[in-house]
Amino acid sequence: MAEEGFKRKLAAILSADVKGYSRMMRDDEDSTIRTLTNYRSAISNLIQKFRGHVVDATGDNLLAQFTSVMDAVNCAVEIQRELAERNAELPEERKMDFRIGVNLGDVVEEEGRIYGDGVNIAARMESLAEAGGVCISGSVYDSVESKLGLEYEFLGEKEVKNIDKPVRAYRVLSFPGAAAHSIVQAKETLGRKWRKVALSSAVVVVVVVALGVWQFYMRRPSVEPASVEKMAFPLPEKPSIAVLPFDNMSGDPEQDYLGDGIAEDITTQLSQIHNLFVIARNSSFSYKGKKAKVRQVAEELGVRYVLEGSVQKSGDQVRITAQLVDAITGKHLWAHRYDREVKDFFTIQDEITREVVTELAVKLVEGEGERFGLGTQNMEAWTYLRKALEQFLRFTPEGNLRARELSKKVIELDPDFSGGYIMLAWTHVMTLRLGSSKSPEEDLKRAEELANKILAQNDSSPHAEVILGYIYLLRRQYDKAIQHGQSAIALAPSMADSHAFLAESLTFAGRSEEAIGEMTKAMRLAPFYPNWYLSNLGQAYYLAGRFEEAIKAFEGFLERKPNRSLYMGFHLWMAVIFSASGREEQARAEAAEVLRLYPKFSLQVYEKTLLYKNKAVTQRIIEALRKAGLPD
Repeated sequence: MAEEGFKRKLAAILSADVKGYSRMMRDDEDSTIRTLTNYRSAISNLIQKFRGHVVDATGDNLLAQFTSVMDAVNCAVEIQRELAERNAELPEERKMDFRIGVNLGDVVEEEGRIYGDGVNIAARMESLAEAGGVCISGSVYDSVESKLGLEYEFLGEKEVKNIDKPVRAYRVLSFPGAAAHSIVQAKETLGRKWRKVALSSAVVVVVVVALGVWQFYMRRPSVEPASVEKMAFPLPEKPSIAVLPFDNMSGDPEQDYLGDGIAEDITTQLSQIHNLFVIARNSSFSYKGKKAKVRQVAEELGVRYVLEGSVQKSGDQVRITAQLVDAITGKHLWAHRYDREVKDFFTIQDEITREVVTELAVKLVEGEGERFGLGTQNMEAWTYLRKALEQFLRFTPEGNLRARELSKKVIELDPDFSGGYIMLAWTHVMTLRLGSSKSPEEDLKRAEELANKILAQNDSSPHAEVILGYIYLLRRQYDKAIQHGQSAIALAPSMADSHAFLAESLTFAGRSEEAIGEMTKAMRLAPFYPNWYLSNLGQAYYLAGRFEEAIKAFEGFLERKPNRSLYMGFHLWMAVIFSASGREEQARAEAAEVLRLYPKFSLQVYEKTLLYKNKAVTQRIIEALRKAGLPD
């Protein structure tokens, strides 16, 4: 037979068919054809997405080829995930499960069709696959074994018609959505990696994990798409994302810090990428413990993508799941489960961050990728830092002192971990904000030393820049304060507090309109912003002569702190604004509240706390308060 008209080549072949197709056609031909048509369209779209093309599609069979074997396997995995989600919406009798086989081999191409041993082996792999599963040949396994983050089960050597030697076959285990294999993987993984757990505990863990995987993947409903029109804010031009706190699956509340910590670390890493818009931790974490839907999160925060997941630790083993959802389409773009030793915890964090960046096709600017993985590898040090942060966020003298002690423990455990120095520096700064410092200048000096030490270790630390900016503001060195604030933003554009601290420096430097712009950016990055954002925004509006907007900002503060009688600062600023805008009666009422709360209030003492660069601004504020009835 002449072969001049044939073209031989090496290709990755994907072969798929429907399990039980004849029975389905017999039971309900119309419904089966409709479902098959829809599913085949979805499969074809995914094949195209993974740079392959369909070469044949007859009856329930489909044949496709790829130039990359990794694309072929990834496509097979994604097909089964997509179809599993679609099946979840159908009644039992209409669910349609495909079997998929993948082979890498020699094929003959003629007039758009392919033939040969490569196709025959792919078809044999398909026949070995279970409903909703993927089976690959030995040639595929050898090419992708350690490159895709999947796991495989060796099925033995299988006979293939017209092939002289048996062919190795492997079942793909670790992909979300596959009907049987998620549970298979859970059992296999536990059998390999959790041997140290007592037999009775292992039985419970296998059941719980299998049920958890079943609920997480098989029973996971399709995400209801978010409405762009209903979003609280316009979508940013950049890809926008919120990282939710990872669920603690251990059943032990003491392990909450693991899920919180991994989510916060990923948020921090993503916040340093210029071509991403990342919601601040304090806003994403407002959903902790709530059964909020992805749609709700996206609409309330004004983002397109949501990253969610879970953490489970047992002994020296950890299981982390993560999934990235496109809230606008309702599709799961990427999902993975990591079964590793605890010592790999931080590697997993970095892998998830990189997966998100890759999936969203974010272009990194020079040096950004190098910042991943710059934290500690010491789990104990990291744990102490989580505890220190928890105490620090209490914003009390007692919590701040405890955070300082824990920070020193972090440094003792890992002297090269900048996180310990950052937290320790903030505890010294916080004593001034809380009014608990015994020596303000000494605390500022110590905080400055720590911030400079951080920069000596890592010259791209936005946290250290923010600390230095605030220190220079308190020292009334406005240009330096602004410079460090701008440097922090240059290093981490999505860190909301960096914008807020810069806004504060700009306000005191007399650049109120710029301050309003920066605080507005901070509030967009942190839609559920802390109260001090509103207080600073109100001051900036006042200095810009925008009195009504200033009143609105302080009233917003009041809405969050309804017991207005407890907040002297609120009454002081309302007295200033009312007095400046000619509302003398209202100004006097607010001044009376200040004196009721603090009978010994003195304008001379208060004047010393004001940090405005322009002394005329300070005098204008003091005069407004004097006019309202407050004593010198």
